[in-house]
Amino acid sequence: MQHQEKLIYSMEFFTIGVYNSTEEEFFEKLTQNSIDTFCDIRQRRGVRGAKYSFVNSNRLQQRLNDLDIKYGYIPDLAPTTEIRELQKEIDTKKGELKRERQELGKVFVIEYKNRILKNFDFEKFFESLEQIGANRIALFCVEEHPEACHRSIVADKLMNNFNCKITNL
Repeated sequence: MQHQEKLIYSMEFFTIGVYNSTEEEFFEKLTQNSIDTFCDIRQRRGVRGAKYSFVNSNRLQQRLNDLDIKYGYIPDLAPTTEIRELQKEIDTKKGELKRERQELGKVFVIEYKNRILKNFDFEKFFESLEQIGANRIALFCVEEHPEACHRSIVADKLMNNFNCKITNL
């Protein structure tokens, strides 16, 4: 446990989305907060349309590399298609677009915690971050508001179970 406490103490986590941000604003948030490691926790690493094409995988990785920010894709933290469909049903019933969503539905949260977080190896995650010298880590998905995205569930777990500091960008 002593090793894990050291890991937790030395890392700070941030969450970031892309909707309603320009390319300049998005990367400025990362640089202004001295992010050194970027964790992409999306299921699909692309966004439709030109407006947010700068966060499509290859372009995103190139820009992060130019900014000297390490990139990691963590597919084990992404919600499955089935879990995403549950949220899509909730959004449809509310008449809400994904880009305008303010919060996740209870069914999504429960299923995500039970199917994804419960099985995720956080110790291995912390070890891999330590190996690359990560200190200031951004958890990324597309939604503007963290409460409308699974990254908020991951952030809550990091804060509540591992005493990590979380900042929403």
